[in-house]
Order: sequence, then C-alpha cells, then structure tokens
Amino acid sequence: MVNNLKNLNKKNNTTRNRKNKKVQEKTIRWEQRVVQISRVVKVVKGGKKLSFRATVIIGNKNSHVGVGVGKADEVSTAIQKAVNHARKNLIQIPLTKTKTIPHNIIGIDGASKVLIRTAGPGTGVIAGSSIRIVLELVGVQNILAKQLGGNNLLNNARATIAALKGLKTIHQVAQEREISLEKLFNSKK
Repeated sequence: MVNNLKNLNKKNNTTRNRKNKKVQEKTIRWEQRVVQISRVVKVVKGGKKLSFRATVIIGNKNSHVGVGVGKADEVSTAIQKAVNHARKNLIQIPLTKTKTIPHNIIGIDGASKVLIRTAGPGTGVIAGSSIRIVLELVGVQNILAKQLGGNNLLNNARATIAALKGLKTIHQVAQEREISLEKLFNSKK
C-alpha cells in the first residue's frame, strides 16, 4: 500500500512538472526568423507536385536557440512545422559577462564549416548569412564568425549550432578533468 502511494505521488509530481514546463515555455518570449523558403518540385506520374520548404531559427536572446526545417504544400504550414521542429531541437549555450562565447570554436555540418571567435566588448556581431541570425537569437553581442566551405543557409545554421553545442565553461572543463579551478589555472604556467 505504501509503495502504491509513493508511485502515485511520483506520477503526480511528473504531471505537475510537465505543466510547470509548459507554463515556463509560454512565459519565455521566443523570437523566430525565417531564414529561407524554397520551392520544391517533385515529378510524379500525373505531372509535378509543388511544395515549400521553410528554414526557421528561434531563440530567446538569453542563451537558447534552435534550428528547424518544415515541408508542406503551403508556406504558412511549412513555417509552422519548422517552428515546431526548432522547439524540439533547442540548445542552451554558456555566455560570458560580456555577452560573448567562452572560447574559439569550429563547427562542421555537411560541406559547411563555421569559425566562431570571441570578441571584446563593443565589437558587435560580425558574421554573415544564417550564422548572424543564429548568434543574434542566442543573445551574443560581441563575436566574430567566418563562413568557410559551403554556402547553403541551412548547413551554415546547423554548423553554427554544432559549434555552439561544443562550448564549455572553465567550471565544466575542471569538472571533467576532476581537478579544482586553482589547479587548472596553475597548470597553465
């Protein structure tokens, strides 16, 4: 009987947590930007079937960002599908006090390669194409980025997300190496 009560309480807590998460999602202001809408034509037996593919980036300008792709027969439906896909693929990145990233990093996706470097205060976002949109929506204010390799907007956005996923703070590095921060800083003599 006691075990049943414990299980019942666990179930109630999980549903309560889900409801709280939904409330938190609604209170966070998500900004979305459509990066690309492309017309896709598929040749079928009766002729050609026209559909649209939308690439959307969403973020809250406070270290959360996601990239999504949606396909549909209408543009508005494709955009809505892309937004839902982006919400499912949200990532959180560490930002410094000066609203930049902790260290330089390279991200690769397909033929696209993105180099992202830290920058001092007052630099702004110096980046091109969809890389700029991702970095602005994540909340970065001082950064340098260079697109290398492919010119595809979706692959560049995904390469930027891949680079941002690889960011680590000093505390995370110290924890992974299982040493204290003092020892980590003293070893760099």
